[in-house]
Amino acid sequence: MRPPAAGAGVAHRHARPPARRALPGEIDAAVRASTQEGEAIYTLDEELLRELEPDLIVTQELCPVCAVSFDEVEGIAKELPSCPKVLALDPKTFGETMGDIRTVAQATDSKRAALDLVERQRRRVDAVKIAVKDAPRRTVVAIEWFDPVYIAGHWTPQLIELAGGVDLLGFAGEHSEVVTWEQVTAAQPDVIICMPCGYDAYQSLEQAQPFREQLAATGADTIVAVDAAAYFSRPGPRLVDGLELLAHVLHPTCVREAPGVALPVLDGAPA
Repeated sequence: MRPPAAGAGVAHRHARPPARRALPGEIDAAVRASTQEGEAIYTLDEELLRELEPDLIVTQELCPVCAVSFDEVEGIAKELPSCPKVLALDPKTFGETMGDIRTVAQATDSKRAALDLVERQRRRVDAVKIAVKDAPRRTVVAIEWFDPVYIAGHWTPQLIELAGGVDLLGFAGEHSEVVTWEQVTAAQPDVIICMPCGYDAYQSLEQAQPFREQLAATGADTIVAVDAAAYFSRPGPRLVDGLELLAHVLHPTCVREAPGVALPVLDGAPA
């Protein structure tokens, strides 16, 4: 995919942009303006797609902001000489993301590999559940965007519960919701996880810095930034890595190691 030729600021999914990184509010305003005017946020590299001659194109219908639209993919696929099948994934819960492993396996004749992967995932999930089963539940707010404040939905509340937490504002299987900082503070969370969609841990930490005052005002005893792009934003096998990371943040004496890092937003060393 190629980003639009013109746009406001720097697209938030660029890992190392050459210019200053756009602020969350700027990105939100630009995306809202484009979608309200019916403009595409992304454009599909049709020329490259033709060169690749795919038999299968895997895309998603879950979020119009996260990738090129399904209708555009389907329309271009019909014009390709290879006549590829278009498989659109639309998971909303953790269980559905695991089910999509089988869906992709069915389309790629990889059933055995899928069964092995799902079994490994289940063992890791069970290991976390056993590790935290006697730990006191810690209350959590997961922030998926800062301006406006979006609370993580879909599979994230389930991951928090499996990790030994209680999600105070998110609802499993539901879209992310906009809330106010007053609502976040009123929830009185023990832990705040900063996971702005599409950012790695260090970028998430950077995005959280302008909101240090609001975050500190919540009274949460743990406020960390994590790699959302790798472990939370994308529905796939690495969500289990995210589960292990959450369990480590919530109950570090029960789960002593985890993939990635959790960077303290206010002070301290990485978890």
